[in-house]
Amino acid sequence: MTTETEPPPEAPRPARRSDADAWARPVDRLNLEPRTDGALTSTVHGKRLAGPMQGFGRMWQKTFRVRLTGAGAGDEITPQTVIAAWKEHFPEFWPKGNTFYAPLAGIRPGEVALLSVGAGGPVRLHTGVMVTYADDESFTLMTPEGHMLAAWITFSARRDADGTVIAQAQALERTSDPLFELGYLFPIARRMNDRFWEQTLEAVARHHGVEATCETTVVCVDKRRQWRYAGNVRKSVAFRSALHTATAPLRWLRRGS
Repeated sequence: MTTETEPPPEAPRPARRSDADAWARPVDRLNLEPRTDGALTSTVHGKRLAGPMQGFGRMWQKTFRVRLTGAGAGDEITPQTVIAAWKEHFPEFWPKGNTFYAPLAGIRPGEVALLSVGAGGPVRLHTGVMVTYADDESFTLMTPEGHMLAAWITFSARRDADGTVIAQAQALERTSDPLFELGYLFPIARRMNDRFWEQTLEAVARHHGVEATCETTVVCVDKRRQWRYAGNVRKSVAFRSALHTATAPLRWLRRGS
């Protein structure tokens, strides 16, 4: 179920802010070592972080949540156990056809994860996210320059007034450049992005023995486009990802020789 409204903006906030150790230290640029698991680091290495304030397109706040209640839900479900499982199994909860290369040290403040997501046809977009905050009830990811979206997304769990544990993902996002914003003009592109996180939340629920339908709320926070960031297109992962796809046969030949 999806609803679209326009209340005042509310940036996603982690559940707790008192623990300084839960925050990542400030970094100027992301520094990654080459990996051997197939993750493409070149689209992230050397990039700055870029949140929704540095994006191009209209700003959206999207909230996805599932209620972990029902026949399969056990008494052992708590916000802490939900987040612990989410951190541990994050790649498994992603929809099929997309890959989350978890940080080698796990989802901890300051760690960088790499992504490979389907973009239609043979092209896959290779990018990443940095863990900017993580405690036992939430964690927040932030995108680097060149990512499809300039965004923060916070994953959290809490108890409702009736005692039911709710798992939630909340994103504050803009498309990063004019090309991605052009794609977002088509409802199918926006719906694909929303459905990605809906399927993720439903997978989290199934992990806890619950068959749930994700509740989705989409809010247009700012209808303006930030033309001063139109130049972000020069850093887009779309170009490097397309080149990586086009040169795949050469890499296969090189490995076989």
